[in-house]
Parts: sequence; structure tokens; C-alpha cells
Amino acid sequence: MGNSELNNIITKISDRIDFSGVVHVKHNGDVTNLSFGYADRSEKRLNNVDTRFGIASGCKLFTAIGISQLVERGLINFETRLGDCLDLEFPNFDKEITIHHLLTHTSGIPDYFDEEKMSDYEDLWEDYPVYKINTLKDFLPLFQSEQMNFKPGESFHYNNAGYIVLGLILEEQTGMSFTEYIEKEVFFRCNMLDSGYFSLDQLPENTAKGYIDNHEENTWRTNIYSIPKKGGSDGGAFTTAADMIKLWESLFNFKLLNEETTMKMLKPHVHVNGEIHYGYGVWMNQRMQHIYKYHVMGYDPGVSFRASIYPESNLKIVIPSNIESGPFDITKKIEEVLLK
Repeated sequence: MGNSELNNIITKISDRIDFSGVVHVKHNGDVTNLSFGYADRSEKRLNNVDTRFGIASGCKLFTAIGISQLVERGLINFETRLGDCLDLEFPNFDKEITIHHLLTHTSGIPDYFDEEKMSDYEDLWEDYPVYKINTLKDFLPLFQSEQMNFKPGESFHYNNAGYIVLGLILEEQTGMSFTEYIEKEVFFRCNMLDSGYFSLDQLPENTAKGYIDNHEENTWRTNIYSIPKKGGSDGGAFTTAADMIKLWESLFNFKLLNEETTMKMLKPHVHVNGEIHYGYGVWMNQRMQHIYKYHVMGYDPGVSFRASIYPESNLKIVIPSNIESGPFDITKKIEEVLLK
């Protein structure tokens, strides 16, 4: 399929769903890179192919890479127990929780935002104002003293608090702030020069604001009061589509971790449902014991994100958006036409 034909397909679906963001496709060396919508609606500033977007939970992969680097350095291992690598009190947590459990969402610890019990992330901040969240430790009152949901390793239950704990482990073991470590040891090493953990009230140039649309009233607002002002180990980094391509390529070319550790990360550690499995910070689709797709995703108020890599098809798709939907639909359409 030629670039112009793929451009037309992407533009057609983007127009139909009123998409705002970037669609970056790299297939057999050919690159398609398109932008849609406004980065700043008030100023009528358009998104461009180099615009930075928040990616919400899409950056749990960065946390998993950082933790895996600590394993390579011998500071911890994947079977290290929580109590042996983090000097914090969790009075009701099971003593058998390991790094592996936290990475794979199988720890059973209580989550501060349980997506099966709460549908709106903004509801979190009714009793605990979002402006009080400035560091990873500021999340602790939301879950630190709660009861376990199940025994470690018993089942998979997507868990944001587990990744907050992983970030705290990284900070304690390195003496660096989580964001400083990831920017230095992941972004810089991948040449992801446009990526970072930016504060919502101090966004750098060429960064998209996140928008929450009220379709019933035909109104919108930004997400500045809806999510923590600066991201951390469970989500909230900003990146460009091109930088995320660099991340995939660096990871799969063993520039961030050695081959053994990389393959450990990318192994299907837990079955989620159907073809979907989870490794360390990354989702994967497996058919007949064969992984054909690795992907990360992120959803926050004013943010939606999908980044996928199909190693045997030589295909990478990255779709960041500053509205709450779109990347999934566009990803599925691209898959339909390029993976026939």
C-alpha cells in the first residue's frame, strides 16, 4: 500500500471521529505522519507532527524499563520482596509481594484508582485535592493502609498503585527522583529529546493541552484540574509520536537493557483474557504461542494514547491524542489495511 492511500484512509477515519492528535506509522521503512486538531483551542494553535502529548498510563513501560535496569545493576531482582527494597510501612500488605507481582499487576495490593469500581478519574480528588499530589509519596494516603484485594500472584487486576510503589522503590534504590532517573536513563539514552515529565502549569512550547469534551452541552474544558500536575511512575509523561518510535526501536535493539532482561520484560507473564497477555509494563497479543503484537495504552481525562509494535510485520503505530478517544479506532483500521 502506498503512502498516499494510507494517508487517505487515516484522514477519512480521523475526520469521521473528529480526532485530535498525531498518527505516526512506520511500515517497512516507509513513514506516514499526520496531525489533526488543535493543541490549543483558545489560541487556534494546531497540532503538528512534532507536538508533545501526555500519554497517561502509556508510560508504565518506562517504569518497567527503569526497574529492569536496577535488576541488571544488581540492586534488586524480580523476586525481591517489597519489604526488602522499600523502607515504608504498609501495615496490611502481604509480606510475599515481590517486584514481579508489582510489575505484572498481580500483587493484590489496594489501588488508589480501581477502574472496575470507579469510572471517572476526577472522582478521586473530591476528598483529596489533586493539587496535593506533588511527589510519589503524596499518593500513599490513598492506599497505604488499605486491605489487600487478593493474595499475591492469585490473579491479574490492573493496578496504578503498584506502579507508584515501583517508582518509590526506584527512588530509594538510586537516590534520584523518579522523573529525573527516567529522563536520564531512558529518554536521553533513546535520544527522545522532546520527551519529559512536565508540569501542567509549566508546559514547554509545542505541547498539546488535554481537552475534556461535554458533547451534550457542546462545551469543553482543559484537564488541568483533573489529573496530577506532574506525571510519575504510574503515568503522565509527555512525548512525541516520533520519540515513542525511538523508544520501541531502542528497546527491541537492546539499547536500554541487555537481551536477556529485555526478553524477560517482553515475556507473557500473565494471561489477561483471550489473546491478551501482560509482561512487565507492556501488553501483548499472542496467538498459537506466538506473540504478534506488543502495545501500551493510556487514558486520562483529556488524554488517550496507543503505541503498538508488530515485530514480524515490521510495523510500528503510535497515536497520541489530547482528547479522550480515537487512537483505538484508528489503530484497528490501520491494522485492518496493513496486516491483511
